[in-house]
Amino acid sequence: MSTFDVKSEINGKVWKIVTKPGDVLEEDEDILILESMKMEIPVAAPVEGKLLEILVAEEETVIEGQVVAVIEEA
Repeated sequence: MSTFDVKSEINGKVWKIVTKPGDVLEEDEDILILESMKMEIPVAAPVEGKLLEILVAEEETVIEGQVVAVIEEA
């Protein structure tokens, strides 16, 4: 199986992580939620598969293009 890097599409702060490594995700299922300019923006799984790793922590600041999670494609 191949892996897929999930990247942030915006600059922001990790507000809440809603999944954990080992979870099986559907395509477009939320992994975590970023906060930017007082708005909550979900980061969703771009592919179906198993969440291998979350590379950020709540309250951490991320930049656009930063890899925030890794999924093993189903």
